[in-house]
Amino acid sequence: MAEWIECKISDIGTVVGGATPSTKKPENYENGTIAWITPKDLSTFTGRYIQCGERNITEIGLKSCSTQLLPKDTVLFSSRAPIGYVAIAANEVCTNQGFKSVVPNENTDPLFLYYLLKYNKDKIEGMGSGTTFKEVSGNTMKNIVVSVPTDKKVQERISSMLGSIDDKIEENERINNNLAEQSQAIFAEFMCKYPYVLSPLGDMAEIIDCLHSKKPKAVNGTTYQLLQLNNITDSGFLDLSSKYYISKSDYENWTRKCEIVEGDCVITNVGRIGAVSQAPNGTHAAMGRNMTCIRLRNDKPFYSYLITALLSPHIRREIMKNTDEGTIMGALNVKNIPLLLFPMFALPTMNALEDLLSPIRKAIEQNYLSNQMLSLLRDSLLPRLMSGELDVSNIEI
Repeated sequence: MAEWIECKISDIGTVVGGATPSTKKPENYENGTIAWITPKDLSTFTGRYIQCGERNITEIGLKSCSTQLLPKDTVLFSSRAPIGYVAIAANEVCTNQGFKSVVPNENTDPLFLYYLLKYNKDKIEGMGSGTTFKEVSGNTMKNIVVSVPTDKKVQERISSMLGSIDDKIEENERINNNLAEQSQAIFAEFMCKYPYVLSPLGDMAEIIDCLHSKKPKAVNGTTYQLLQLNNITDSGFLDLSSKYYISKSDYENWTRKCEIVEGDCVITNVGRIGAVSQAPNGTHAAMGRNMTCIRLRNDKPFYSYLITALLSPHIRREIMKNTDEGTIMGALNVKNIPLLLFPMFALPTMNALEDLLSPIRKAIEQNYLSNQMLSLLRDSLLPRLMSGELDVSNIEI
C-alpha cells in the first residue's frame, strides 16, 4: 500500500505569478518570440501541453515587468477570471497576472501535479477572495494543503493511467481536426467547380430564437438539460458533458419554442459570436439564453452540408458582416441570421456533396462520442486515484 502524506503546494513545487507588459509600447510585443499565456488562451484549449498563446512578447517586454520565464513542465493554473484552467508548459513560457503556476520540484511528477490541481480545482476556487471577481493570491496558493504519494513512482503510475486516457482523447481530436479539414477542402472544391447561387439561410432552414427570460435555477436529480454557451464548442458538436439540469416545468417552458434534437445547429449570439455546434445523436435539450437554433426544413435534409458551411471561412465572414457593433460588446442579431448568404448548388450537386460529407461527419461524431465516454471514465477515476482509494503501488508501467 502506497504511503500518502498531506503537504502544502509549496512543498511540492514553486508557486510563480505573472504580469502584463505595457500594451502601449509596441516594442514589448512586435516580432516577439517569447510565449506569453493568458487565461483567455486556455478558455478554448482542450489539450494538456500548451506551447504558446495568442500573443508573444519580446525580451524588452519580458524585462519590463515582473513576469518571468517558466521552464518546460511547469503546471499553469489560472487564478482569476476564471479560477481553475490547468495546462502544462510544453516549452519555456511566461504568463500574465492571471496565473499562479507551479514549477514542480524533483520529487514531483509534472503530469501528476497537473491532475492533482485539476482534482483540487473546487477547493482552490473556494479559497479565492475578491469583490469584483474571485482571485487566488500567491500566498493562498502556496499554503493550500493537498495529499500526495511519497513515492514518485506511484505518482507516475497514477499520471500514466489518467494520461493514457487523455492520450486517446487527444489522438481522436487530431483525427477529427484532419477530417474537418477534409470536409472544408471538399466544400471549397465544390464552390470552385460547380455553379451555385447565394441564397438566404432562411430559405433552407427555420431560425428559432431562444427565450429571453431569467435563467431557471439548477436542479439536482433531473435529466432535463438546459444548454449553456460553454456547451457550444469549436469542434462543431455540442459538448453535452457539462450539464445544467432544470426542473420538468422549467424544461417544458424553455422548450415551448423548440427542443434541440439531433441535426439541429445552435449558434451563439454574444461572447464567442457565431460559434456553432450541431446536436449529435440522442440529443434532447432546452436552448439557453443568447443562442439561436438553425433547423433544416424537411425538404432540405443536408445536415452535413449545413454544419460544414457554417464552419467555413465564407460563412464566418458572412457572420462577421452581420454582427451588430455594441457599446460594450458586439452581438449577432437573430434577425440577421436568416439573411446569411449560403452557396446553394443544383439539387443533384447538393446530393453529391452531402454524400461525400456525410460519412466524414459520422466518423467525426463517432470519435467525438468516444471522447465523451473517455472523459467520463477519466473523471470517474480521477477522485479515486487522487484520494488513494485505488492503490496503484503494484501496477507496472
